Amino acid sequence: MPHRWRRRWPWLAWAGLAFCVLAEAALASSEIADPGAFLEQTERVRTTDHPRFVLMLEQMRSEAPELTANQRWYLRYLEAWQTAFEGDAPKANTMLRDVIDHSGDITLRAKASALLMHNQGLSSHYEEAFTLANQLATDLPEIKDRLARFTVLANLSQLMVFAGQTDLAIKYASMMEETLPPGESLCNPLSMEIGALDKSNRLTSSSPKLQEAIDTCLAAGQPVFANTLRLIKSALYRMEGQPAKALELLNSILPSISANRYYPHVRSVQVQLALAYEKLGEDNNARKAALAVLAMSGPGEISEVQRETYSLLYRIEKKRGNLNATLGYYEQYTAQDKGYLDDISARSLAYAAVQQHVLAQKLETEGLSKQNSILRLQQALDTKAVETSRLYITLLLVVLVSIFFWLLRIKRSQLRFKMLSHHDGLTGIFNHQHFVSEAERTLRMLEKRHGSACLISIDLDHFKQINDTHGHATGDVVLKHTVALCQRQLRPTDLFGRLGGEEFGILLPDCTLDQGMAIADRIRTAIEGTPVNGDGCLVAFSASIGLASTDTSGYELQRLRKDADAALYRAKRTGRNRVMSDAESQGLVKA
Repeated sequence: MPHRWRRRWPWLAWAGLAFCVLAEAALASSEIADPGAFLEQTERVRTTDHPRFVLMLEQMRSEAPELTANQRWYLRYLEAWQTAFEGDAPKANTMLRDVIDHSGDITLRAKASALLMHNQGLSSHYEEAFTLANQLATDLPEIKDRLARFTVLANLSQLMVFAGQTDLAIKYASMMEETLPPGESLCNPLSMEIGALDKSNRLTSSSPKLQEAIDTCLAAGQPVFANTLRLIKSALYRMEGQPAKALELLNSILPSISANRYYPHVRSVQVQLALAYEKLGEDNNARKAALAVLAMSGPGEISEVQRETYSLLYRIEKKRGNLNATLGYYEQYTAQDKGYLDDISARSLAYAAVQQHVLAQKLETEGLSKQNSILRLQQALDTKAVETSRLYITLLLVVLVSIFFWLLRIKRSQLRFKMLSHHDGLTGIFNHQHFVSEAERTLRMLEKRHGSACLISIDLDHFKQINDTHGHATGDVVLKHTVALCQRQLRPTDLFGRLGGEEFGILLPDCTLDQGMAIADRIRTAIEGTPVNGDGCLVAFSASIGLASTDTSGYELQRLRKDADAALYRAKRTGRNRVMSDAESQGLVKA
């Protein structure tokens, strides 16, 4: 689900407490006549009425008559779900493995495996999570229970968002809509789809799909999913320069988050409040919310939540001139930033490793099948020719294997040389020649369907001074850090290349001028606000950015580059560390 973390933790109001007491009394007064039906009813209210779910679990433990073996495993699974909901993933995973290994129920095993997969992904056990995902995807046709299939698809969609496979996540969300169980709404599938769109930067605060999902979840009585979607919307408000709207939305959902006590929401709302307060200049409130996040965090935790929190505290203390606190928070931030980037790499590597393992197993199975075919042919041969035939077959296999490995090595070499010829050796993004080629191809396609695009030209300010003062090794660190900052703001379809030295180019397909300016300014802000540690000291740097749009410059790359460069030079001349567009340049000419 893979990003935007923000939340707060006020406790339940007296009215909520009174409701729980009344609900407990009502439940206590009713006897459990049918434990199986009662367990199904308990599972159905997990997310629609979580306080009631907790009370029903307790009533099941204390008042239920003797349960069958299958009902005991069902109760065990629901207890594991609640344990994971409260944030104790290790304990929940032990309970889930017990259900998977010993229940003997295919439906319970599927549900428990899906939840275990989700927990493993959240706790950075990526290889185990992706291995379980492949197994569940293989077992899907055998899962006949609609609710179990629905649950498996939901967790698969979430994990694919986490792995960065957003198109696959959207596909699983669509499959959820097709297999909707009785009594379920479209809230869950829409939430999964919104999570994937948000991860791939394809949402704005005004996206109709986002509001449709929020309305659907509220109408279905699904506060946990609705809060997830509203937290996404508040983050979009803030990133679009509307912190007041973000704060208003966060304050409106605080009672619901407090009532449900979903741990990721409790922390996320605090981070979002802190960032919104900072945007509004309320540093004291921002600092208070950020410290509340740290108070809820585990020792040694590495996460995007921690990274955002330390970054915010560093900026506040730097503004106040508290040198010791600034350095302390900056050290924590750099450790979190490195850990976060390492975690993203670990996810990608684990996903690739599991996919390669699955491919190897498939090839092994196919190889065994072919070998069996050869054996059947051998048995049909004349008895007197068996030894000779075996010799020929062995020789043939040796030759084929040799040819196969030879071709494999050639193919790998070709792919490696192709990659090296297309990518910049230092930063790993497109080199000048390949960027130009891909950009021209993309522009031709956009012209055919009358799409729009923006070309961004980036030049680091005073980069020669960085090399002269700190050395070329630090200069290389600055370039790679700049690329990492830019990539966090880009979509999978955007083209990113190094044009030479400290100059970079970005083509944004299907992007209007206003959207391009917003992305360019986010890149500029990220570069300005994120110094690097060079040779024991902080190296702050900035970038000047020029932007040209097909709406004003047409679809010829040469013209777009000329207009973007002209805007870039204007940004340089007017003080650096700013974004200028070709439209502004043309406006000056007319004036």
